[in-house]
Amino acid sequence: MNKKILVLEKNRDILELINIVLTDEGYIIDLLSSENEVFEHIRDFQPDVILLDIISPTEEGTALCKTIKATEGYNHIPVIVLSTHPKAEVVKEICADEVVPKPFDISFLLSTIEQQLISA
Repeated sequence: MNKKILVLEKNRDILELINIVLTDEGYIIDLLSSENEVFEHIRDFQPDVILLDIISPTEEGTALCKTIKATEGYNHIPVIVLSTHPKAEVVKEICADEVVPKPFDISFLLSTIEQQLISA
């Protein structure tokens, strides 16, 4: 069975790139460019991994990630944060299972996804 990945990325070019790469790898993808209805997408799509764009590791910036990890039924889903922020690694201490800095190396992104799927 193909694994499902929910991608929330605000930059449409990056979203399209991720879509192409992950679809080519055989993943089933659900793409979002805003946080609207993200929980409905999680409920309906039942992703195995969530890729989440976080601009800044602030309280506001990590709110969605923390909410996902605090919600029963969703807290088991690995959340991989994509971020350009130079201190994005601190998000791992706050809520994320892993952080992939942008711009990202495609092989690193794919290996990070695989590692999270194995450990989930």
